[in-house]
Amino acid sequence: MSFILAFDYGTHSIGVAVGNTITKSANPLKAVKANYGEYNVEHFAPFFKEWCPSAIVVGYPLNMDGTTQELLDLATKFGHDLEQRFKVKLYFQDERLTSTQARAYIFDKGGYKALKKDKIDCVSAAIILEAFFEQEFAQ
Repeated sequence: MSFILAFDYGTHSIGVAVGNTITKSANPLKAVKANYGEYNVEHFAPFFKEWCPSAIVVGYPLNMDGTTQELLDLATKFGHDLEQRFKVKLYFQDERLTSTQARAYIFDKGGYKALKKDKIDCVSAAIILEAFFEQEFAQ
């Protein structure tokens, strides 16, 4: 079994999730604070040490019409920074509507009070990873 880490990049926080290639399911882990898009790549080292992922998936920010968002360059840079630092295979996954799906999921489970930004970000990362599993292992 191999693990894959997923990231939902944001300028204030970056959601992290983990999944495996056997069950093709993902679990939210936590969100790491970012300061207006600035992050320290070493803050992600504990995730790599614990899970020893064979690959990473970073959300690819697109608008509903398929055009790119302003965040695209920053998310791409983030993915490549992790790829270079931790020597893992990098994939990007369309992340359209993942935050909306995450909010709905969290609201269903815990109501309005459960809708915390860090929770939304890591659940979004899990949704991104499960979409990646669906796409990659559809054959």
